[in-house]
Amino acid sequence: MRLSKNFVLSEITHSNTAKRLGIKNEPTKDHLKNLQLLVRGVVQPVRDGVGAIRVSSGYRNPTLNEAIGGSSRSQHCKGQAVDIQHWSRGQMDNKKIYDYILDNDIEFDQMINEFDYSWIHISFNEEKNRKQVLEAYKDVNNKTAYKHPSDNIRTL
Repeated sequence: MRLSKNFVLSEITHSNTAKRLGIKNEPTKDHLKNLQLLVRGVVQPVRDGVGAIRVSSGYRNPTLNEAIGGSSRSQHCKGQAVDIQHWSRGQMDNKKIYDYILDNDIEFDQMINEFDYSWIHISFNEEKNRKQVLEAYKDVNNKTAYKHPSDNIRTL
């Protein structure tokens, strides 16, 4: 099923873990609606602006989400979030995605620079988009933690 000019449902629901564990990762009708809104409103405009992007993680049903250790509140389970990467000439440049979204005032709920631009998590919520920007990092106990980009600013 085509979700937009450059994206099909199978790439948004693909999971090697689901395949390996025999988990059917099929969205419900409501989740499919959310995926269409996300792809048409955020992912396709980013693709149009920066070039080819890869969806490294998209929709996850609760069983798959638990299998990979995802948050129980993950927007991936609602069809509202994807993790994306941009590759150009064999180099990953996910900061280009991050900057493009902010510079072009693309509507989103949450955008997370995951572990120094290893990938960009982006979500969209039809009801209310917070435009929340975060950075994910590992704390002193090697647990994932989040901070606002402005928390990096130091005064001398």
